[in-house]
Amino acid sequence: MLKQIFSKLPRKSSDSSDSPKTPRSSSNRSSPRSSSTSSAHGTPKSSSGASASGRSNATKKTSSAVFPASLVAGIEPLVPFNDVPSSEKMNLFVSKLSLCCVTFDFTDPSKNSIEKGVKRQTLVELVDFVGAGTMKFNEPAIHALCKMCSANLFRVFPPNYRSNMIGGGGGGGGGENDDDEPTFDPAWPHLQLVYDLLLKFIHSSGVDAKVAKKYMDHSFILKLLELFDSEDPRERECLKTILHRIYGKFMVHRPFIRKSINNIFYRFVTETERHNGIAELLEIFGSIISGFALPLKEEHKIFLWRVLIPLHKPKSVGAYFQQLSYCIMQFVEKEPKLASVVVKGLLKYWPLTNSQKEVMFLGELEEILEAVNMLEFQKVMVPLFWRIGCCINSAHFQVAERALFLWNNDHIVNLIGHNRHVILPIILPTLERNAQSHWNPAVVNLTLNVRKIFMEMDDELFISCHAHFKEEEAKVTVTATKRKQIWERLENAAANVQPMAGRTAVLVTPLTSSIAC
Repeated sequence: MLKQIFSKLPRKSSDSSDSPKTPRSSSNRSSPRSSSTSSAHGTPKSSSGASASGRSNATKKTSSAVFPASLVAGIEPLVPFNDVPSSEKMNLFVSKLSLCCVTFDFTDPSKNSIEKGVKRQTLVELVDFVGAGTMKFNEPAIHALCKMCSANLFRVFPPNYRSNMIGGGGGGGGGENDDDEPTFDPAWPHLQLVYDLLLKFIHSSGVDAKVAKKYMDHSFILKLLELFDSEDPRERECLKTILHRIYGKFMVHRPFIRKSINNIFYRFVTETERHNGIAELLEIFGSIISGFALPLKEEHKIFLWRVLIPLHKPKSVGAYFQQLSYCIMQFVEKEPKLASVVVKGLLKYWPLTNSQKEVMFLGELEEILEAVNMLEFQKVMVPLFWRIGCCINSAHFQVAERALFLWNNDHIVNLIGHNRHVILPIILPTLERNAQSHWNPAVVNLTLNVRKIFMEMDDELFISCHAHFKEEEAKVTVTATKRKQIWERLENAAANVQPMAGRTAVLVTPLTSSIAC
């Protein structure tokens, strides 16, 4: 472990002309190996002089035994920030960041417990130092922080880590494992502090975005996006906040961030349908869409119909449906002409065997229709109400109820009223079948209420459509009767036919001609 720490800590020569000169005792000029050897025997060497003498002897021994004195700028990394002058605080900051580059195995709580405690305390000091906002961070400090964050955060999740994941992490009711408890990373006590440090650092006014963008580059952002696949919801929540801050601070990275998130969505929809962070990424995009300028750029519209609308297709859509619906509504509110495009997309991906998804789709459909204008409504009303009619006749009572609840919305009723000559002939047959034969009493009552609304809306049209429905029903009844008679004749003919020996062909002309009619 000591060799690992030595390899992580950058060092400068004690007689380098470029390093700041600070008072050091002669014992600190010894080599790191001799220092670590002495520390291991309980005689720690402090490089902070009188400033570190306020600590207890026990703390000194423990700290030096775990993390030997660093020679970075001649400053002991375990010295508190308050014990060094302002001119040396930035060097101490870099030294502490170098110390925190050492990572530990958290699967065994009893392993390296002292080292973990010292590192955690150092991370707390760094978070407080950055949060104070009193320092201007130079380029070496920015580089050191990005390096430390990379060492602690960027990791590859093992294959079994993804074995039971669902399609998204921010909602309910979309996958087979929705009732499973979330998986929590055992290293979270340290990861949380690193995320807090990164967030405060990005938000700090002491960080120059022009300098920081060289280290928080495209590679850094891509690795940050890969972490959204973490099963730990606490980590995804931190990542969501950090990525949002990066998007706001580094304008030059905005197109790349949008493109990279789009690629995650593309891969999720077309290839894997497995990712834990879809809900969080959509939540980020919801705030991004709200800032789009009008008129919308073509690339943003392409994102709507190539990414957002196909995201309704995966079976795990329930895990991120709330965030997806919010993004869709942002587009419709910004440009109402897109409402017809969205409705056509919903009809394209409408679920046929998943009743829970149908209920969600109907809810989103109502939100869209509340914001649609008459012209866009007329473009899609025929296929739309054909689908709504199918939902009204659904044997699943929740689907039928949700479809009938659309008539409780005054705006939708107003749209239907102005186009009743087209909509009523489509909807009336489904209403009549429900009123006659649906098994659920609540659905039957709602159906009768909708019939009453249409009757009050235009009594003459209702009577005309009802008469046409009766005629069609009579035709269907006659056709069914003829079909039944034909099959009865076939059964009787088959019963009277004597068994034939050999391969003698039998021609039944009258029956085949009657079947053809």
